[in-house]
Amino acid sequence: MAEVTKDKGAKLADPVASSIDVGTQEMIARAQKLGIDTVFDRAAQMKPCAIGIQGICCKNCAMGPCRLPLPKGGIEGKDTRKGLCGATANTIAARNFIRMIAGGASAHSDHGRGVAEVFLSVARKETDAYKIKDPNKLLQIAPFLEVAVTVEEDGEVKDRDIDEIALEVAEKAMAEWGKPHGNLLYAKRAPAPLYEKWKKYGVVPRNIDREIVEIMHRTHMGVDQDYKNLMKQGTRAAIADGWGGSMLATDLQDVLFGTPYPLQAEANLGVMKEDHVNIIVHGHEPILSEMIVATCQKPEIIEYAKSKGAKGIQLAGICCTANELFQRHGVPQAGTYLQQEMAIITGACDAMVVDIQCIFQNVANVAECFHTKLITTHPIAKMEQDSVIHIEFDEHHALEDAEKIVRIGIDNFQNRGADVMIPQYKASAIGGFGVESIQYHLGGTFRGSYYTLNDNIINGRIRGIAGVVGCNNARTRHNEAHIQVVKELIKNDVIVLTTGCNGIACAMEGLLTPEAAAVHCGPGLAEVCETVGIPPVLHLGSCVDNSRILLAATEVVKAGGLGKDICDLPAAGSAPEWMSEKAISIGHYFVASGVYTVFGLHLPTSGAPVFHDYISKELEKMYGGKWDLEADPIKHAHLMIAHIDRKRKELGIDKARERVLMDMADRQALEG
Repeated sequence: MAEVTKDKGAKLADPVASSIDVGTQEMIARAQKLGIDTVFDRAAQMKPCAIGIQGICCKNCAMGPCRLPLPKGGIEGKDTRKGLCGATANTIAARNFIRMIAGGASAHSDHGRGVAEVFLSVARKETDAYKIKDPNKLLQIAPFLEVAVTVEEDGEVKDRDIDEIALEVAEKAMAEWGKPHGNLLYAKRAPAPLYEKWKKYGVVPRNIDREIVEIMHRTHMGVDQDYKNLMKQGTRAAIADGWGGSMLATDLQDVLFGTPYPLQAEANLGVMKEDHVNIIVHGHEPILSEMIVATCQKPEIIEYAKSKGAKGIQLAGICCTANELFQRHGVPQAGTYLQQEMAIITGACDAMVVDIQCIFQNVANVAECFHTKLITTHPIAKMEQDSVIHIEFDEHHALEDAEKIVRIGIDNFQNRGADVMIPQYKASAIGGFGVESIQYHLGGTFRGSYYTLNDNIINGRIRGIAGVVGCNNARTRHNEAHIQVVKELIKNDVIVLTTGCNGIACAMEGLLTPEAAAVHCGPGLAEVCETVGIPPVLHLGSCVDNSRILLAATEVVKAGGLGKDICDLPAAGSAPEWMSEKAISIGHYFVASGVYTVFGLHLPTSGAPVFHDYISKELEKMYGGKWDLEADPIKHAHLMIAHIDRKRKELGIDKARERVLMDMADRQALEG
């Protein structure tokens, strides 16, 4: 173990107050004993900026930063606060807010671009490592990109060659990032009334890159200085993310790697094995991790691991790479965003392989305290520490690169110290749900739609639908808000769709199993889960897969009986422990899609009350969705439930209907 120096007078985090997970508590205490600082200690030592947290610090030019703190007594009369250039608090807060949307949209959409580039290589037959695993999904998405799947020859309609379709889909998809004319093609996948709203307010995206670039232009010093007009562009960019870059990423990943269907795995740090080579993959892109899965399954690689004294290879994931591999391969999830340092502190992590997004630079420092090899793989994501190994991943040499990485982890097994401490906590979980599998389980192939789900919402067994997603945040107790919000929702018969770190938190808590329904659900939801055999919390994938929730909501609208638009549904969204700019982009494309969306902790808008009221009240009049804020998890859940109940009342399904046993004569009379 490397020598560690640490300020002896520094404040340390209370392990129990930092996380609800006992394994994480053990690792925090172990790190403190070894003198290794973690994100939890740093959160105890560093307070957030009181002005930045309100969204009213402008550093967009060198005359600043200009800070416009909100008076403790609030604003009396006219708000006269302004920066050197005269920018008001509303302008500054709106600029900062949509720059966060730009940051989040660029992260998810650039992820999507990377997948599209690999897909184009596959379509051009430039790589042997990847194949089209789900041609049916390819045929399903092709029409949305205006690609024909049939051709007429001599008056006869025939199926087009699948390779021709793949190449045209790849080229059309790539164009969505930067085409010079037209609008985003996928936007028309939204319900027609929603698309008409977007047209009315001028927010249908043109192309993905342009909307992000225009945010950066508009927020440059001295350009757009109207918070409503700024939010118009923020909305356009958010839609380009949710209904564009993110949705394309999900669809193309399904085509390449297979559309997820339910399977079982385990979650938490206890999935690591002392007698195995432990390789942790961390980040967000499945392009590399898919190849690592394939490599770890090769008999010759397993034999190589055994030759080094290990019994085998244990591959596990952190963050959304964990979700990607869980939903397609049943690879166990080692933990959430805040557990990435903890996995190394076990002393059993032989290699941590990272790609992009949500990766602490401090994992390099923690790795230096153990034998762990930290390997970066993406050209846009390097670390300055000399101890970090960089192996740039190339889809044209995908299997060779993956094997090189896995062999580094295997070779490092013999360098592991004797002081290994793996927390013995893990839970079973079922993931891999999506639009298709939800349709199968709740709609059935006989009906081929979401009819059964809608029917159970109408009859009241299911009160409504909640999408609970998002990151962890070290400013709150790890996983507590996630779990309390979800448990309160399912207790009140609200079925939960989850992605990202919320999904991993629910897996760790045992909420992703059908058995959880009998323990935690209200009677109506419990009855549905028992009958159908599903968990009350459905894992839909990684944070880029929030597009699955949008499409599931669209299918609910199509099935009928619950309104004509997403905003009519008894549904709500939540990010209890949000952290990243991606969460703001996600939150806003849900709001712009008509979803009431509640965030925990805080929003960087509180320092500009007029702007905050605009996004939390006025946007609902335009798009049917709005932002809300509640840090208390139980109150947070009940805001969502109150909204769901309001929508049920508007639909006229708020009163329980008497269940009547009908004989054949009654049925014949009814049909007549």
